[in-house]
Amino acid sequence: MREDHWSTLVSAAHGERIPNTPIALIVDTPWIPSFLGISTVDYIAIPDVWFKANLAVAKRFPDVILLPGFWVEPGMASEPSGFGCRIEFSADQPPSVHPIASDISAIDNLVSPNPRRDGLMPLVLAAYKYALPRVRDEGMDIRMVTARGPLAIAAHLLGLTGFLMGLKTEPAATHRLLKATTQCARDWIAAQAEVLPRVDGIMVLDDVVGFLSKEDYLEFAHPYLKEIFSVPATVKALHNDTDSPVCFEFVSDLGANVFNFTHMRDIRSVRARVGDSVCLMGNVAPRDVLAMGDPATVEAHARRCLAENAGHPAFLLSAGGGAVAGTTAENIDAMVRAARS
Repeated sequence: MREDHWSTLVSAAHGERIPNTPIALIVDTPWIPSFLGISTVDYIAIPDVWFKANLAVAKRFPDVILLPGFWVEPGMASEPSGFGCRIEFSADQPPSVHPIASDISAIDNLVSPNPRRDGLMPLVLAAYKYALPRVRDEGMDIRMVTARGPLAIAAHLLGLTGFLMGLKTEPAATHRLLKATTQCARDWIAAQAEVLPRVDGIMVLDDVVGFLSKEDYLEFAHPYLKEIFSVPATVKALHNDTDSPVCFEFVSDLGANVFNFTHMRDIRSVRARVGDSVCLMGNVAPRDVLAMGDPATVEAHARRCLAENAGHPAFLLSAGGGAVAGTTAENIDAMVRAARS
């Protein structure tokens, strides 16, 4: 990430007025390899391929804040692999994560992994060490790190259905599991920050909170997410693009100051529930518009987002989720035009 991009992101996260609306996109394994026509396995496994791909995207879109920026990201596999999940690789899509059990009783009292030793996490750390001087040689730095949220990790370990069933039938075991996955997320953030000394931002991705009722969210999600967001950082982003408002009114209390949310909720209604202290990041439809629409359609939807935001300074024009395969350069350019005009 360029220093001016980081400064802009910090300003937006803290609601400081910026002359032009910033554009930000979450870019990772589902989009970058397909956009550049390279194998997903090569992108994940070969450091030079990964570095050149991220550099190419950064140079092609100089007006877009790419989040988190130079992300070493083997799909959603980093944390689950540390617990022993089998990871299946494919040349044309992100890795698949296979659960280690379907019944929560089979993994009760699970121990959190060591990110410096277990699964794919040590390989990610080594890749960051390799990449950092090269990123800096290009006049950029790695300022943000990421972690899957505690419920997302737990759902990978049990499968989504197995986790949700366990939450309702074995609440005590669910809490024990979530304590382990929360510890994993915190340890993973800390391990990444150790090898990336200028990190001052975190992004936590957890869509599973959108499958809970308000009561279950407050018991099984909020305290664990809040523990992760207690990590000191200037920018604290939460990604949850499920079509559920269950967490909206609690985002500020989590300690998050950037919220990437679904395109299926209009910005005015989200702002009303989230409040003014959180920077909203959205919300052009990532698949049906940004990937499948033409540039004119993308620009029209982006203008609608700007109108709904009504000039609020805590705002990043983005997709209502991450960039997906099929998103073209011309459509991203259309978002930039909408913001600049």
